[in-house]
Amino acid sequence: MPKQLEKYQEVERSIITTYRKTIWSPFVLAVKKYRLIEKGDKIAVCISGGKDSMLLAKLMQELHRHSEVPFEMVFLVMDPGYNLENRQRIEENAKLLNVPITVFESDVFAAAENANAESPCYLCARMRRGHLYAKAKELGCNKIALGHHKSDVIETTLMGMLYGAQIQGMLPRIPSTNFEGMELIRPMYCILENDVLRWKEHNGLQFIACACKFTQNLTGCDEDTFSARRKVKELIAELKKENPNVENNIFQSIHNVQLDTLAEYKQQGKKYSFLEKFD
Repeated sequence: MPKQLEKYQEVERSIITTYRKTIWSPFVLAVKKYRLIEKGDKIAVCISGGKDSMLLAKLMQELHRHSEVPFEMVFLVMDPGYNLENRQRIEENAKLLNVPITVFESDVFAAAENANAESPCYLCARMRRGHLYAKAKELGCNKIALGHHKSDVIETTLMGMLYGAQIQGMLPRIPSTNFEGMELIRPMYCILENDVLRWKEHNGLQFIACACKFTQNLTGCDEDTFSARRKVKELIAELKKENPNVENNIFQSIHNVQLDTLAEYKQQGKKYSFLEKFD
């Protein structure tokens, strides 16, 4: 009689079997294509407690077992002011999935609330990232890994055009401007959100979403209050009914920018115009 697997082992097996094509292979593709992990890296895998960051943690563990490139990891959880229920959910899921987390606390939620900002989600995200960089550097890391996925990239690109009057993507790796020697990487860059959801539901897992002080519940504040992103999600879903490849086409468009056809563009803060060709 075969030995019964622990829950975390079932989850790990699902990644490299059931979801090999839709999750594992796109993950490996992103890591290799964008050179996200290099020999000697020490990476802070940042865990918010949501489905994306917890899947990222399991993917990084799997990669660490099989990669020929030696690197170190720490699974970093920042408590920005979660209520007790959400804090416990994160710790319980980490134990269930065999992810050895390092937890530190900050006052990000309170600070963002006191700032009375028009966009508390944006301010909160900026502050959280700064705290994560600082803690990661303190722990000797040179990179932080976030759980942004392909759908985030696609939606952000469309939001920039439709609501921000600009063509702007989301890079798979970014050098920090405030923390010397640090980088941000996005190893789930080629994985669609729907596939993350299928993995979560297949394994019967329950994660928190945003759980910020502005909502005090388990619902993601970004999707509930940031109507632009919600509308873009709905638009993409509608377009997919006619063209199933629409997501991939948008994603590939930021890899295939034709600068010669643009009236103006910026590079490193400097603006260029097509009229320069006529000077």
